[in-house]
Amino acid sequence: MSLPEPQPGIMEIALYVGGQSALAGHQDVLKLSSNENPLGPPPSAMEAVRDAAAQMHLYPATDHSDLRGAIADTWGLDADRLICGVGSDEVLQFVTQAYAGPGDEIIHTEHGFSMYTILTHMAGATPVKVPEVDRVVDVDAILAAVTDRTRVVLLTNPGNPTGTMLPEAELTRLADGLPERIILVLDCAYLEYVSDHDGGLSLAKSRPNVLMTRTFSKIYGLGGLRIGWGYGPREMIDVMNRIRQPFNLSGVQLAAATAAVRDQKWRDDCARLNRTERDRLTGALRQLGIACDDAHGNFVLARFADADEAGSADEALRAQGIIVRRVAGYGFPEGLRITVGDREQMGRVITALTDWRGV
Repeated sequence: MSLPEPQPGIMEIALYVGGQSALAGHQDVLKLSSNENPLGPPPSAMEAVRDAAAQMHLYPATDHSDLRGAIADTWGLDADRLICGVGSDEVLQFVTQAYAGPGDEIIHTEHGFSMYTILTHMAGATPVKVPEVDRVVDVDAILAAVTDRTRVVLLTNPGNPTGTMLPEAELTRLADGLPERIILVLDCAYLEYVSDHDGGLSLAKSRPNVLMTRTFSKIYGLGGLRIGWGYGPREMIDVMNRIRQPFNLSGVQLAAATAAVRDQKWRDDCARLNRTERDRLTGALRQLGIACDDAHGNFVLARFADADEAGSADEALRAQGIIVRRVAGYGFPEGLRITVGDREQMGRVITALTDWRGV
């Protein structure tokens, strides 16, 4: 008797493992493993959730018009070229599912988001990993990896877990070098933390094969609700909407995100705090002899001498009730990714690492 067989690629998927949130024996655990906003969601979004709760018996809008309108107003976009999903992950799933399948290839970079290989296998396509140079995306390596089978290029910018940023000129060079039949996806989950860089939004506005994705999980503090969006050519958005389930976002999700994206003061205040504490953490790490690049998101990748030293530092942090992220799966066995918190939280991290160093 033959058993049902899964679609090609499904059994190649390794289950995603999220950041740990608890430590045995510690009550005051400081979770810095998932790049969450230490200030939480904006009060405006929490109020919107309370109001929306009274309407939970009603089906939500299928076109997400209020949210798309709010995003368009905030970022100067065309609402008809926006698509919303259950986190930006679902938008990435839409584009890979709609435009790639068995026999096709999807390119991602060496230290790109771990969901990329999962999404590629879900579509039945083949993932193609290209190297980075000093933890920065290498445009020439991507272009060299393009074949007749390439359908999509997935690019994280700013990078996760590296925190590095590809300059706008290099993004444009990449877009210019790709054939128009290949979709360039700019995954910009951390872009709100970046100053003076549009992350390729101008490319998504002007090119027929560029899609930008963003999320409400990071600076807007709505990770627990899972809301994201994408912006690209109207024709591409129309294709993706055909495989989007009509009620993929609840009324509560839509209300929270609509309020949050309009709360620009909250966003700016969070970015300002992050910038201050990120610089403080980066400076402290370097003073302790721990390597790190200039970071552009809400986290810093601390690089130790080797995996053993990283493990020792991780254990020292855990002994103080602090959870950070081991990133061996991203190609950094010597690395710890540390979410940037508020002043008190960063003080705890710096003190723990200073004690570990014995200085």
